Formats: sequence, structure tokens, C-alpha cells
Amino acid sequence: MARLGSSPHSTGCGIPSSGDEAKRRKRVLFPNSLCTSADQCNPRKVILERQCLTHGVIQQQFPSSTFQLGAGLELGDVPLATGADSIDISETANYLLGVGRADCTGPVAQVPLMGYANPEQAAGGLLTHLYSRAFIVADPGDSRRVVFVSADIGMVSQRVRLEVLERLKSKYGDLYRQDNVILSGTHTHSGPAGYFQYTLFWITSKGLIRPSLNSIVNGIVKSIDIAHENMKRGRLFINRGTVENSQINRSPFSYLANPASERSRYSSNTDKEMVILKMVDEDGQELGLISWFAVHPVSMNNTNHLVNSDNVGYASYLFEQDKNKGMLPGEGSFVAAFASSNLGDVSPNTRGPTCTNTGESCDNPQSSCPVGGAAMCMAHGPGNDMFESTRIIGQNIYSKARELYEKASQEVTGPLSSAHQWVNMSDVSVELNATHTVKTCKPALGHSFAAGTIDGVGAFNFTQGAVEGDPFWDQIRDQLLGEPSNETKACHKPKPILFSTGEMTRPHPWHPDVVDVQIAAIGSLAIVAVPGELTTMSGRRLREAVTSEFDSHGTPRMNVVIAGLCNVYTHYIATYEEYQVQRYEAASTIYGPHTLSAYIQLYRGLARAIATNTTQDLPRGPEPPFFNIGNLTLLPSLGVERAPANKTFGDVLQEVRQQYRVGEVAEVTFVGANPRNSAENATEHNFLTVERHTSTSGTWQVVQNDASWDTRFYWTRGSLSQSNVTIEWHIPAGTEPGTYRIRYFGHYKKRVFLTRTITVPFEGSSSAFEITSP
Repeated sequence: MARLGSSPHSTGCGIPSSGDEAKRRKRVLFPNSLCTSADQCNPRKVILERQCLTHGVIQQQFPSSTFQLGAGLELGDVPLATGADSIDISETANYLLGVGRADCTGPVAQVPLMGYANPEQAAGGLLTHLYSRAFIVADPGDSRRVVFVSADIGMVSQRVRLEVLERLKSKYGDLYRQDNVILSGTHTHSGPAGYFQYTLFWITSKGLIRPSLNSIVNGIVKSIDIAHENMKRGRLFINRGTVENSQINRSPFSYLANPASERSRYSSNTDKEMVILKMVDEDGQELGLISWFAVHPVSMNNTNHLVNSDNVGYASYLFEQDKNKGMLPGEGSFVAAFASSNLGDVSPNTRGPTCTNTGESCDNPQSSCPVGGAAMCMAHGPGNDMFESTRIIGQNIYSKARELYEKASQEVTGPLSSAHQWVNMSDVSVELNATHTVKTCKPALGHSFAAGTIDGVGAFNFTQGAVEGDPFWDQIRDQLLGEPSNETKACHKPKPILFSTGEMTRPHPWHPDVVDVQIAAIGSLAIVAVPGELTTMSGRRLREAVTSEFDSHGTPRMNVVIAGLCNVYTHYIATYEEYQVQRYEAASTIYGPHTLSAYIQLYRGLARAIATNTTQDLPRGPEPPFFNIGNLTLLPSLGVERAPANKTFGDVLQEVRQQYRVGEVAEVTFVGANPRNSAENATEHNFLTVERHTSTSGTWQVVQNDASWDTRFYWTRGSLSQSNVTIEWHIPAGTEPGTYRIRYFGHYKKRVFLTRTITVPFEGSSSAFEITSP
């Protein structure tokens, strides 16, 4: 094994140990950063860390045998060492690593769920908690670091990012900034809405809901705090593999519009590759995992009312339960994130689209049925219901990630760097070639946006693939919202504009103009943080462009991954060819037909800056706005609640049976109260526990909580300010026989003065019941 040695007159890094020449060369190599040229201090050519200033070196991998170190200093073929100063470079921890997980669930009642834009789909309970998972990679020798957060939310909004960065700055100064912090949403469609500052999202979210926003911001910041407080020396390993039977392209007719020569390079119309990053500390203790894989978390459909993290959340649950043995869900030090990627046209509903009224296929360019039109065309997952489909897809994703994790042996080494810009995406000039320049457009949504997708259909008579407007809807639009300008119409062709959101500014702008573009490099891994949903081919083009840019500037063999739904939400990013077809994804590409080309140009610039160590020269761009918005919401206010006559909160209305078997469902109904009381008055509130009686000690031990995928918490509002809570426990295989009970924890509003109410905690418990052997 090759080792780095030292001469009697050097530090082991090829630097004289004393004298003016030593000082001069150290300034060249490790200036912090007073380099005389960009090439001299390019961290991707000088792959020696600042630890070289003392004896020995930490592990690094050299991409070639000769390195230009600047000022005439060269490190040639590395000699084998025999002295005591040598270090085995294959076994040294080369980063500081931190992982953290925190709850970001928020209110689980009455709040609309974010994703399907269905006004009827409001939260009515809880299937599992939502979490923010944070990962910090730091250079042991200085303040360089990268933060990646994957949160179980629909997408990261600009408002969330701005508030998180503000909180981080107040706690940590300039350590965590807009350039080195990536915030990514998993894209679950079953999380609370209401955390946006742009008007369009208020329509189906019932405004800006401060408890939703606060829960997400608090959870993300807390997860970063936990990771920051638990930094330890460690190592990173990367692996990749193919996931089968877990996805289909939901817009295959759009995909077919891409050039045949391009499509022929790929075996599938979806990206089946999963990339995982494994984290261990210097003693080999497992710390965490990040997986990037392209699939929509829409196994739970738009009839669901239980807050949950969908298929990728179930994969995280399985991985964390496996690694945190003996811990309850949501507890334990190992953190596993299943992050989003270029999932724009990728569905987990693998049985494809059929007409719900006839059962026949509706896999056609308009995704429409002969009777009932587009509203009848729905895709279905592999299970008998959405719960089973979620588990099947989540299990598939988990199983592949676990296999790749256990076999991961390619180590990630090298320096950390990050590049970021704010860009006005409504006005980007794109050089397509030497003679042709085009521009992006002010934001606008097309008619097919209202059609929805086969994963969640839209309303009225809208269909996918509309390249002409509808006079009826256009007239209504003109009267209510105003007609799009001729300039915007021309810019977006062939999209027929339904909402010209870039020209709508009351009470606040309807869509963002200023967006974040960002790349973070961890050694040979480049994370491309994209503010939206790239389609399969868009993601491939962007990855290829970024990889090519690194290659052409002396940084070959980079592992480039797409992280989706990052930092600010801008809907979809279809290719130019897909845009011409105008299915849902294209109609939702809000900056026009050249959106992808603009992003490719911008991300090439970021990659070039990282490769040439010139990130400090990137223009910051125009800062995004921070609107002064209070708790602007149409949610019903939380009023005084009452229990039925001769009952109190937590009393049992419908008891459990006395006996159950594994595979059956234990169910109990309580006198309940609005769960929003708990979300607004308690941090990380637990609504339920399943407890087993221990006969030896005479105590009850908690075996499940409401973060478990085996429990379901339903809230039903009744009349006269009353409500019920029903708790189900789907008794899983492997449950020990014994005596059990189900407990419920809540809060209710009580009036104490004429104009004052207080929030009162309460609890209830089912009778004890037996679980017998199957």
C-alpha cells in the first residue's frame, strides 16, 4: 500500500520545515486564502489538507501522479515511506461528520395537505410523523462545511429557507450560509400546507398558516443543531445501483418527443439508478445514509387525510428502525434520508392509468377516458390499497438502499466547496449556440396545469396536452385576473396561458422571480440543488452538462447527483421538446420553453467556479424578497371545546375487544379534541402510545407510538364543538403475545374568563386486551 513519507528536511508534504522559503510555500499552499493565482490554491489540484502544516498527512486520493502546487512547487511520484512519520492514507478519517433528525410535523387537522392542490383534502389525523434530517460534512482543518437537509415536506419554500437561514445566522454567524446549506423536500403529498409567501399557493393552502411554517422551520433548524452538536471524525462512501419495479413514466408521450438519438442512449424512460452516501465515524460506528432516487411520493393518493411521509418516508422508517435497534420510531442516533431527485414525470403507481369507471386503460396522450374524461383517469400502485402500495414501494427502495449501503466501498475524499447564486429566472438570456440567444419568461401556468396528472387528477374539463386555450376559461380568467400580455403569450408559446402569475402582484406576487441555484461539492460528490421538479430527461441533461463542465476544468470523474425541490419551489422543468407537447409537467414549467437551457447554463457556471476555485467571484445576484405577512389564513379559529354529557375528554366511547391476533386491527374511540391544540402548544407532541404490560415489574412499556407505520390516528369533528378520536393499531407480524393497551394524549380549549381561554392537557386509555399467538 502506498504511503506518504517525509524527508529529514520537510514536513512530509514536500514543504521545507523552516526558513523564509517554507513560509512562502506555505502561503502558496494554505493561504486561507492569499493565493497569487486561482490555479495555485485550487483545492481540486492541491489535495493536501491544512494538516500538512504539521507532520504527516491525512488521507487523500490523488487523481494523477503529478500535482501543480503553485509557485514552482511540485509533488511528483509519491515515494513509499519507511519512516515513523508515515500515515496509512486508506484508513484515516478525513471529515468531521454530524447527523441530526427532528420533528417537523405541524398541525394534523383541518390544514390542507400540500401536493395535489385538492381543496377537499384537509388533514384529519396522523399516520406517521414528519422529520427533518440534517447531515453536516466539515473540513477538520478549517471552517469549510456543507449542510444537506432532507425534510418530509412537499417542497422547500422560499419563506422556509429565508427563515431558516436567518435563524442559523443568529446562532452560528457566517458558519452556515446560503451557499453551503441545501434544503430539500422529499415531496410527500401528505404533509401540511400553508408555508409559502407567494399568493398562488395560498389558494389551495388557505393562506399562510404560521403553525405549519413554524413547525417546518423549527424542525429544520433543530435537526441542524443536533448534527452540529454531534460532529465527529468520520468517512464517507458512495455506491449506486438499479431499483426495479418501483416507478413508471407518467408522461411517456412527452418523453417520446425527445430526440430518438438521445432516447436510444438509455434503457428506460425513467432513471432507475439510486445513489447512496454512507457515513461512518473513525471507529466504524454507523452514522447515517442519504439516498437519492427519482420517484414521486404519491403512493398515498388524493383521498388520503392522514399526515404521513409516503413511500420514501416508509423507506427511512425501515432503515432507521433496523439501525436503531430497540428504539421507538423517530428515536435513535442513526439517520437515514431518502431524498428527492429528478422525479418530475416519475410515478410509483406501477399498474399505470385506468378509467376508474370502466377499468380500461387510459394510457393515451390526453390521459382521458371515453366516459368522464380526464377526471376518471387514475394510476394505481402495486398494492390492494394506497397503504399497501406505500409499503411495497417503500420496501423496494429501502431494500436496494440497504444492499448498496452494506456493499459501499468507494470512499469519497477531497475538499469541500459550494457555489450559489440568486437569479431572476424570469429574465435569463440563454446562448443556445454562437448565433442564437433566447430568453426565459415571466412565470405562467398553462391550461394543462389544471388537468392534474394520472397520480392526482384536476378539475372541470381540463385535459393534458392542451396547446390551445379554452374560450370559456380564458374569458373567466380575463374578468377575474386579467388577460396575459402579448409579450408573455408569445414568450410561452405553444403554452396556452391559464394563469399569467408573473403579471399578478396582489396582495403579493403570485410566483417567485428570484430563485436559488446551488451546487455543493464534497470531494468527488457534487450535489446539484434544483428549485423544482426536473423530468427524467431534463435531469439527465443537467447531470451530463455539470459532469462535462467539471471534466473540462480538470476535475474528472465527479459523481453528480440531482437533489430536487430545493430552496424555493418553481414547479416543473421539462425539456424544450417535452414543452411542445404541453402535458402537465410542461404546462407547469413556469419560466417558458427555455427554462431547462437556462438552468443548464447557470449550473455550468457554478460547476466551473467550483472546479477553478473562483466561487468568490460569482455575482450574488438579486436577493429574494421577504414579505411582511402575519398569520393570514382562512382556517377556522380554535374555539372552546366540549365533551358529551356525562363524559370528559379522554373517555372511551367505543372499547377495544378483549382479544386479538397478529394481523388484526385493535381499534378504540375516545372523546377527543382538535389536534391543532396540541401542535400549537407542545413540541413534538405524541398523540398515542401502544403499551405492553410487563408482569415481572408490574409496569407498562411503550412498544409503539404515533410515528409508527402500524398505528393510525383519526380525528372527526362533530356538532356542538365536540369531536372524536379513533386510534387503530394494525398488529404487525412478530408482536409478542401478552397484555396491551392503547393510550391517547391531547389538549382541549377551556374558557376561564369571558374573553380568555386556556389549553388543558388530557389523556385516556383503552381497557387492557390480549394478543394471542397466531
